[in-house]
Amino acid sequence: MRQIMMFGLGLLLLPMAVKALPGQTSEDVADWIKSHPVLRPGPGERLWVRKSNTPARRFQFQASSLVPGRAELRGSANLIRSERLHLFDLVAGVTRDRLEELLRSIYGPALMEDYRRAVVVFRYPQGEQRGDHRNATVQALRGELRRGEQFSYWLELVQTSPQKAISGQITVFATADLEKLQADLSR
Repeated sequence: MRQIMMFGLGLLLLPMAVKALPGQTSEDVADWIKSHPVLRPGPGERLWVRKSNTPARRFQFQASSLVPGRAELRGSANLIRSERLHLFDLVAGVTRDRLEELLRSIYGPALMEDYRRAVVVFRYPQGEQRGDHRNATVQALRGELRRGEQFSYWLELVQTSPQKAISGQITVFATADLEKLQADLSR
């Protein structure tokens, strides 16, 4: 067994078979979230779980029937299209390694292997625009899209300085939505 620390709470992680992923019904995903030892939803939480031990440190998990990027519903509103893990940490910061460990702890080693073997198909920002302070927020975003054999992945970090990111997310989504998300991010 393995133990990790998340926001000061010791969470015991047991190997689990992944039961919820994009393409399943919202009822199946809600049942999976409810029984997941890491997610443990609070009262009234169904497809969106929020955890926080201080305002400076937060975690969110959200399953959605919307395609990632600019909001768009494709197909049934009862079918999950994406699942997003989001960390915000002003104290320790957020790193790629930390987001990837969170992905592994929630979905297990099989999905993590698909993520690791996934091909990076888009990375941003593509070019630094020197002297243009109007785009400072856009330039603070660092991200990439990956296409795996099973799913596609969107990793994004919000850099507050070259050495530190305070916010980050990994979204697992149906590969059929990859082109749409890449077009949204290219705008």
